[in-house]
Amino acid sequence: MAFDYSAYLRNDKLPTLWCWGCGDGVILKAIIRAIVENGWDMKDVCVVSGIGCSGRMSSYINCNSVHTTHGRALAYATGIKLANPSKKVIVVCGDGDALAIGGNHTIHACRRNIDLNLVLINNFIYGLTNSQTSPTTPQGFWTATAQYGNIDPNFNACDLAMSAGASFVARESVLNPKRIEKILSEGFAHEGFSFMEIFSNCHINLGRKNKMGEAVECLRWIDSLTLSKAKYESLPIEERAGKFPVGVLHQEARVEYTKAYEEVRKKARGEGK
Repeated sequence: MAFDYSAYLRNDKLPTLWCWGCGDGVILKAIIRAIVENGWDMKDVCVVSGIGCSGRMSSYINCNSVHTTHGRALAYATGIKLANPSKKVIVVCGDGDALAIGGNHTIHACRRNIDLNLVLINNFIYGLTNSQTSPTTPQGFWTATAQYGNIDPNFNACDLAMSAGASFVARESVLNPKRIEKILSEGFAHEGFSFMEIFSNCHINLGRKNKMGEAVECLRWIDSLTLSKAKYESLPIEERAGKFPVGVLHQEARVEYTKAYEEVRKKARGEGK
């Protein structure tokens, strides 16, 4: 039986504003399916997004939502979670939003291990604002701010998240919607900070301008970058350059921040030891 998304969408906001062939719609559906898989009541879910193409995600899901300022989605989400620890908070950001202006908030959300679910949509460019270089833009690519080719080294976002202390880290691409649903479902169920990067195509402001072709060709390029974690780890170190493992990359049990904070509150009220 086909999944009925209508009960989980703000149907009056449809059709979406995303370009035809964009992977954001695939991710939107996977987020909804992962929410259902975890048995969450939509009244207990809050989706927080920033600025960029990914920022529209909070407009389309029929639950509590906050569309925030550029780079500050995790700061808003931290406040929401601390004030409402029992609620389920999903944060959707782009690579520019979460790793450039919002990089500081991402690092410290990972470090604190607060129970937030960050879905980082990585399309390797500032897609909405016309092709500026982002922290994940590959070297050599044309962008509006690097018209002779990008010379900045690019981030491996999942390595950054693991180094900063995220207790759940995973990566997938829009070529595998069921696998996206799987890592999102596992990340949503994890108690602690869940960092889930999804490679997506921007064939308009990355692909066309770098003569990569349309959506299908951009997806083929993404496919050439990714391989399973087991296969990646079997490669010699020198052959791993430019390749990205997919699947669950790291998971550990650690004290979750809102629980630790509640103990501080008890002590402040004279209830703790």
